[in-house]
Amino acid sequence: MAQGITQLAPGLISFLKSLKTTPADPSVEHLISLLKRRQIRNSRPCAIATTALMLRVVGEFKGRDAAKLVERIRQVGRRLTAAQPREVVVGNIVRRVLGLVREVLDDNTGDSHTGSDAGHNTPTHHDSMTRPTLSSSISTFSPLRHAAAEPMDASMTSEMSDSSEFNRRPPLLTSHTSYAPTTSAPLVNSLFGLFSQPDDSNASTPTGAASPDGKSAHSLNLERLADLSRSTNIDLKSEVMDGIRELQDELEQSDEQIAGVALEHIHSNEIILTHTASTTVQKFLLSAAKKRKFTVVHAETYPHDNTATHGILLTGRKRETRLDEDEDPWKPLTAAGIPVYVIPDSHVFAIMSRVNKVILATHTVLANGGLVAAAGAHMIAKAAKEHRTPVVVLSGVYKLSPVYPFDIDELIEYGDAGRVVPYEDGEFVDKVDVEHPLYDYVPADLVDLYITNLGGHAPSYLYRIVADHYHTEDITL
Repeated sequence: MAQGITQLAPGLISFLKSLKTTPADPSVEHLISLLKRRQIRNSRPCAIATTALMLRVVGEFKGRDAAKLVERIRQVGRRLTAAQPREVVVGNIVRRVLGLVREVLDDNTGDSHTGSDAGHNTPTHHDSMTRPTLSSSISTFSPLRHAAAEPMDASMTSEMSDSSEFNRRPPLLTSHTSYAPTTSAPLVNSLFGLFSQPDDSNASTPTGAASPDGKSAHSLNLERLADLSRSTNIDLKSEVMDGIRELQDELEQSDEQIAGVALEHIHSNEIILTHTASTTVQKFLLSAAKKRKFTVVHAETYPHDNTATHGILLTGRKRETRLDEDEDPWKPLTAAGIPVYVIPDSHVFAIMSRVNKVILATHTVLANGGLVAAAGAHMIAKAAKEHRTPVVVLSGVYKLSPVYPFDIDELIEYGDAGRVVPYEDGEFVDKVDVEHPLYDYVPADLVDLYITNLGGHAPSYLYRIVADHYHTEDITL
């Protein structure tokens, strides 16, 4: 570790300064230790640190082989996500950088599928990676797209020409249908034979990790990237670094872009309910306060975030944040002429009948439209649904993750239970089990609108943003 950073407390600013003089591998170890000790936490600081580290890693990469660059980024990304799995935004930034490498190659080679079969002697109609694209609006994540691109059996086409009705049902489409021979397996004639095993041994399909030539899909993908990088004469490293710098600009401008549409969603004389000390929400409300007069009811988010909430409402700066870790303070809502009422979390349901709109911040947004937010968000969202109050969530696109919440408990982080019930009450503590969750999971059906730096979106539309910003090959690091 460089001597220049020993004068600063470990955190985001000290890490960014150390990157200027420290090589990539020690910087990776440094960030891993900061993530494990929670000295860098919350979405935006983790995103800034990960983006700066990725810029350093790509800058020190030697060579022009895209496959080796992708593998290097994957290796660093897997270590960072393993260090702190609950900071989902770390994996989001790594996937965005991987997507930049693929986009640079695709933009310079024209067709992203040319040359993908250069070293493989497999039939094109048996390889699901070389299926022609459909000239339709079907999403790439929809099974209908693969069903439409699936080649039809010759016997079925002859029956279609002879009669207008199918005498037999088409074969079932599975994830391995493209590998199976088209005429070896008999067609299913009855519902009673849907799950029967074909008698012909040639009809068996390979496993999901294997391809017709015995190579894994990941190795095929890396070979394709290596072929593309050899066939093009581009400065891969410099273009990827330019894309990472654009990603850094997106992180800096996301709050301002979200605040730019505040007047479209906040109207005069409304009562807005929010909670937790979020800079995104505060800037959003301050932008609307320039031309609107409204009232803000702020839940204090006791006990883990109440100190920061009080500080950001009174002074524009979180009280518990160190001077070297915080941004420049801004004018609080009270100084802008907006009345602010701080209430305990237990009073949310009682006041919800008078609230016109609920505005929530988020820690991360998942691919199914749900979100992980500060503790108390789930209770506020359920109370809003009971009173038919719209719930608006503010989030940058960098917080949107392609991960699905298969195990919600793994996404929830727990804090010190002594802040809920002090350990001095020993007789009481011995008789109860106290939990102190720092985050809540809010299902998608409790959210009415997401506002990102790209505009407003319904929860059901988030899958399209995921498809635009992440490649399917990079979802699993």
